[in-house]
Amino acid sequence: MTETIDAVPATRPVRGRKTGPIAGGNADGRPRRGPRGTQQLVIGGVPRVDLLPPEVHVHRRQRGNVRRAWAGVVLVALVAGIGAGAASLTRSAAADDLATAQAETLSLQQQQQQFRDVRTTESASALLRSAQTVGGATEIDWSATLAAIEDRLPAGVVITAVTIDSATAEDPYAQSDDPLQPQRVATVTLDATSATLPSVPALISALRDLRGFTDATANSVTKGNTAGDGYTANMTIHLDEKAYDDRYAEKKD
Repeated sequence: MTETIDAVPATRPVRGRKTGPIAGGNADGRPRRGPRGTQQLVIGGVPRVDLLPPEVHVHRRQRGNVRRAWAGVVLVALVAGIGAGAASLTRSAAADDLATAQAETLSLQQQQQQFRDVRTTESASALLRSAQTVGGATEIDWSATLAAIEDRLPAGVVITAVTIDSATAEDPYAQSDDPLQPQRVATVTLDATSATLPSVPALISALRDLRGFTDATANSVTKGNTAGDGYTANMTIHLDEKAYDDRYAEKKD
């Protein structure tokens, strides 16, 4: 037999029954799920009706988006302001450093002006020293050299005539055409007189430890016109660059 049950509206309580949750519902009035996740019918639940038009919800969402956008703008403005402030501080510090450096440069220039005469004198002195170094590069202490030659001659041999030819700072010394001849920077030609016939090999051997000595040659040996004149030996001595005295050379540590 089929029975017909009239459905009771959810907004009206049934007479003779409590309006609380009914069997088949949760304690808070929410519908209970079925075995397979299907929603069970709840009779007598709390009615919930949204009477606001959709435009109101759209407007609310738009206002939230606008607030978030303005918050982003404010954040960007704060970051930009901090960056601009830091750049301003850096530029100010750089300007201060530049002003300090310019002031120091001006002070140094003023101090240099005070010692301008001293700087001019120093420059002239440096130029003079350079000229002395160049001009004295080929200088030989002939007084000491001739004394050294005379000391090395055998006893009784006296130098009576000397001819000197040496290089200068502007003109180099002419070298021999003989490729076997060593390089030389000066030549000393002298006449040595002795009472007895001098030994030419002994004369040359005595000069070998002379400073700058390269070679020596006995050009001639002649006897005087009278018996008491003795013998005269004409000799040529060549010197190399070791004979320079280097008096004006720059000192090296």
